[in-house]
Parts: sequence; C-alpha cells; structure tokens
Amino acid sequence: MKQSCSAVIIGVGPERGLGATLAKFFAAKGLHVFIAGRSQNKLQLIVDAIENEGGSATLVVADATDEHDIEHLFDVVKGDGRPLKLAVYNVDSNIPSSLLETEPETFEKLWRQNCLGAFLFGKQAIRAMQPQPQQQGTLIFTGATASLRAKPPFTAFSAAKFGLRALAQGMAREFSPQGIHVVHVIIDGVIDGERAGKQFPEYVASKGKQGLLQLEAIAETYWTVHCQHPSAWTQELDLRPYKEPF
Repeated sequence: MKQSCSAVIIGVGPERGLGATLAKFFAAKGLHVFIAGRSQNKLQLIVDAIENEGGSATLVVADATDEHDIEHLFDVVKGDGRPLKLAVYNVDSNIPSSLLETEPETFEKLWRQNCLGAFLFGKQAIRAMQPQPQQQGTLIFTGATASLRAKPPFTAFSAAKFGLRALAQGMAREFSPQGIHVVHVIIDGVIDGERAGKQFPEYVASKGKQGLLQLEAIAETYWTVHCQHPSAWTQELDLRPYKEPF
C-alpha cells in the first residue's frame, strides 16, 4: 500500500547513526521517507533495511551545503506527490581546533555544514509545506551542546551551532502562525552510535550504556514532538542521559 504522506531527512550516514534511525522510525510509522546524504552506498543500505521491514524510502545523493543539490532533493520530494509532513536537518560536522590554530577555511566549512546547509534545507522545506492545510508540517533541526555554550577546542563549531539555533528560532517565529512547527533539538551528550564508537571508543566505553543517548529513544522523542497538538508546541528541547552533568 502506498504511504499517503512523506518525510525527508538529510544527514543520513551509517546504519547505527541518528539519521538512519530516524528514517527507519518514521517509515515504521507509515511515512514514505526520503533520505539524503553524500554516500549512495550507505543510503542504499538504509533503503534496503526499511523496505525489508515493509516500509518505503527513496534515496537522493546530496551535499547539504550545495544549493542546487538541496533544490534537486526537494524537487524529488514534491514530484512524488505525497504531502511532506516532516523534515529533519541532521547534518552535524565538528572539527576540534584551538582558536589560534583554526584556519578561515575550517571555520567557514563548519559554518557551511552546520548553519548554511540548514538555511538552504529549511527554506525548501517551508516552501514544500506552505501549500498544505494548516498545522500539518514539522521541521526539526538537530543541535548540540555547542548550540548553548562555546568551549575550546570547539569554538568554531559552537559559532556555527549558535547560528543554527538562531535560524530555527527565527523560522519558528515567522512560520508557526502558518501552522508549520519548527523545532530545535539540543543533543547534550554522546550518542551511542557508530560515529562516536569509532572516533573516541575509550570515552564511549567510560560512559557506559546508561551514560549515552540511545538512538531509538531520540527518534521516539522526535516523533512525539512531531505529533504535538498545535496548542502546546515545543520550539526547543534538550536531550541528555540522566547521568550527564549540566
């Protein structure tokens, strides 16, 4: 049976990652899911996993910082004909570096991936949702601890994430009255996924399972926010393990 509505997620990478988990979760809820990222092989694995569970998905290879790629992604989404109900910008790129060692190219790269790409994606998502009936579209941006406080050696990353937060806040104030729910989710902690396990395995091991954010729990929260009644919308929330100090 063809799903009647759709979702789109950009920033889909490894199967044990947040983007892939969101895609599987939304597909299990009955949405056709468009997934976008830079690796066709990784995207195909997610499509296959979704279809094996009875869901449906379409992959689109796209660079979040390329305006033409984002326009093409949403041309595919709109051309499918199913109303877009949920869009998630899940791109998260971080390069630790002390300020004096940070090159302008690195600073700009982080800004383009974490902030500019969100602007390009969010703009197209709003345009895709505007023709729909009121109170039927949700746009979610994945933030980080750095969205709230800058701490070396992540100052450049924080500058980009601060910008993402401002973008989400401004969009919420502009488009909530039109019935489009714009949400900024602060991931305040380490996600128990493939990326963290490969990049800093000792730190992950020291946290233990209860000290890490679980992928499926995050996906459930994203879905809950999407399903909120319009009389009680959340614009921003933070997620962290109960053991995480803050």
